[in-house]
Amino acid sequence: MRYFIYFAYNGTAYHGWQIQPNGISVQEVFTNGLRTLLREETEVVAAGRTDTGVHAKQMVAHFDSGHTDLAGGDYVRRLNSILPKDIAVDKIIAVNPAAHARFDAISRKYEYHLYIGKNVFKENLALRMFHPLDFDLMNEAALKLKDYTDFTSFSKLHTDVKTNNCVVTEARWQQQGDEWVFTIEADRFLRNMVRSIVGTLFDVGLHKLSVADFCRIIEARDRCKAGVSVPAHGLYLVEVRYADENIKKKRKTVSGKRKAQVNE
Repeated sequence: MRYFIYFAYNGTAYHGWQIQPNGISVQEVFTNGLRTLLREETEVVAAGRTDTGVHAKQMVAHFDSGHTDLAGGDYVRRLNSILPKDIAVDKIIAVNPAAHARFDAISRKYEYHLYIGKNVFKENLALRMFHPLDFDLMNEAALKLKDYTDFTSFSKLHTDVKTNNCVVTEARWQQQGDEWVFTIEADRFLRNMVRSIVGTLFDVGLHKLSVADFCRIIEARDRCKAGVSVPAHGLYLVEVRYADENIKKKRKTVSGKRKAQVNE
């Protein structure tokens, strides 16, 4: 039987989501916890990958199990008691056997958090800024992201993807208490894309770049033209969305060509 599992993690102690040969990953710890609970070999397929130090307020994964009653709250409680304190399961739902946590996702949403001033409670959870930023100008530039689809300029070099096209549906900065939060949603993301966009927007906010310059960087399709990637610890995957019919109703065919990624 196939299940979707929704969970969150603080990525500080991990070398990203994906299992690594020389470092502890969220996937390794999470899979081992699930195998301990179910007492069966289980493979966990996530909606995407997050890099070292990146957090997730909501990650989604699927797994198959011979158990037919895992959607009850007791299994969530038991799994949380096995997992370390920096990984927490929210819910488990039964889905159709063809549902896929990665390929069926229709959008992903990220947040990047920063604060100005010293705050000992935000270390490793948000980026401290030492210079004032022009957030109005940064929002003007961020809005331009929705006018483009090719984001080669914000992609990590030499990645194994067939296209650098993404459809951005939301991109904006908002003040939330003593933080400024950049929210961006798209159908897919390229490796390092959000962090390099934020870094380039910082250059706009510092008046090193104009909005027109920002557009020219996108149009150049050259990673060397964009700003630096900001540190990972301010980045959060906050939502993965699915069309209900993709995961709850049985489908006649499943295409093996569907591709969508979360690679931050």
